[in-house]
Amino acid sequence: MNPKYKADIALLTDHRYESMVALPGDWYLGNILEDDQLLQKELDLLGLSSIRLDWARKDIDWSHYKCAIFRTTWDYFDRFDEFSQWLDAIKAQTKLCNPYSIIKWNMDKHYLKDLDSRGIPVVPSHFVEKGNSINIEEELSKSGRDELVIKPCVSGAARHTYRVNKSNFSTVETIINELLRKESFVCQPFFESVLTQGEDTLMLFGGEYSHAIRKLAKPGDFRVQDDHGGTVHHHQPDADQIEFAKRAMAVCDPLPSYGRVDMVRDNQGNLAVMELELIEPELWLRKHPPSAKLFAKAIAGMIG
Repeated sequence: MNPKYKADIALLTDHRYESMVALPGDWYLGNILEDDQLLQKELDLLGLSSIRLDWARKDIDWSHYKCAIFRTTWDYFDRFDEFSQWLDAIKAQTKLCNPYSIIKWNMDKHYLKDLDSRGIPVVPSHFVEKGNSINIEEELSKSGRDELVIKPCVSGAARHTYRVNKSNFSTVETIINELLRKESFVCQPFFESVLTQGEDTLMLFGGEYSHAIRKLAKPGDFRVQDDHGGTVHHHQPDADQIEFAKRAMAVCDPLPSYGRVDMVRDNQGNLAVMELELIEPELWLRKHPPSAKLFAKAIAGMIG
């Protein structure tokens, strides 16, 4: 292997974020680098060297690494077939963190069915499989709700995520039915709490709670992702939220080394899992630097 790629651990990113220097004003890459540098520093203290690499590089022999950590592979859902083939190949070459079985399971939002069957409250989800069509007016009627959120089963950054009601369902339906030719979608109720309280995200390492943030949508929007103008705020979760996050993580098999639980409150005020992020979650280490030590220890423990 080229000596410049030598390290114990590969921190996986995608081609857009492989640079180690953010240009002035590029806050997005700056945040990524700050988080990865915090983690790399803690890995160094444990005697583990690391390097950031684009997962799709063709000049890398992954067998030279003790482990590959999914960090910011944020193009996987746009290159899903390519990523899936790469994932199937790399699993025999090095350890993956999180493990291959967890990654495959968490890549598709059908995992929400499994969480529900294991006793974890999730946002109610009705799946429309690839090759079928959707009648959104019927979905609204069956749900007994005025608004729904419809999004792909494999997605990120709120790609093709729509808030639908009686005023816009016809336009959205045309878009979704075209997309259904190639991918599956999930319909979920729209909760008003997303607008008033936002979405709370709790980070866990080895099943133990570390820290939390609250994501708020910009005025006039419902998407909390910063790609769409959402903002991130410090959040101190209550004991119920921490216990809820631990329960959600504990039903995963095997237990993830790292991940986050995105939760909302339904219209009755009950907690529900919006997403369980175990592939390449934004972990906001920079918002709570001690979390990088927990992350590094979880990686070291997984390597053994």
